[in-house]
Amino acid sequence: MAARPYLVPLPYRVVGRTEETPDTAEIVLEPVASALPSFGPGQFAMVYAFGVGDIPLSLSGIDGHRLTHTVRAVGAVSRALYNLRPGGTAGVRGPLGIGWDLLAEAGRDLLVVAGGLGLAPLRPLVRDALAAPQRFGRLNILIGARTPGDLVCARDIDDWRKAGARIQVTVDRPDDTWQGDVGVVTALLDRADFDPGNATAFVCGPEVMIRATARELAHRGLDTDRIRISLERTMHCGTGHCGHCQLGPLLLCLDGPVVTWTRGEPLLAVREL
Repeated sequence: MAARPYLVPLPYRVVGRTEETPDTAEIVLEPVASALPSFGPGQFAMVYAFGVGDIPLSLSGIDGHRLTHTVRAVGAVSRALYNLRPGGTAGVRGPLGIGWDLLAEAGRDLLVVAGGLGLAPLRPLVRDALAAPQRFGRLNILIGARTPGDLVCARDIDDWRKAGARIQVTVDRPDDTWQGDVGVVTALLDRADFDPGNATAFVCGPEVMIRATARELAHRGLDTDRIRISLERTMHCGTGHCGHCQLGPLLLCLDGPVVTWTRGEPLLAVREL
């Protein structure tokens, strides 16, 4: 019997590469032969650097069978993937996990809150929302970065503004050229234009930022079932067998990475040993 598609890595060729920051690159992959099933926003893939290993990577772009990943060079595998150039090959296994489910939010205001590299997994959702503006209410995008030089998807922001998104950006440590906001991303909520009684939030970034943002949104009246967060734990298999991504009763490779704040809040309140 043939293995299920997501259990078998397929070769994908790098057809594009863009430097995002000094240690982060966007790589665009196309199948060499057979393609994996379609991915949805918020899902992830296990991506192999041949001869080095594999890591889970969210999708920062989905265009048919063409997949885009934003890779920050922080370890052996991510550094090997970051160093791939057009013509190079990686292995891809997926689609894996539960995504954002934007289709369920018709008629609602959308609030996208991203910290650091967390903007990359939210990028396909933003693009889908802007492609069908008549389906949704107001789209607010709040972005936090460590420094101006660490801002990812920077070239998309002007396009999103022109398409009607309300965008606010803040950084923790400004440089001499920065003229925008300084501080944590939650401080931008005061200027976001949304109806808490008819809105859904999508939050991705460092865990401390997720907790602070979700609590503030709940305090402002947003239903905790309408606060969607993307959680990260060490993933090795992506199929629920190894248990490395366990968070309480959840295996995040299967039950996440996207969960509601209703489900995630009590689990994040337990200190990890």
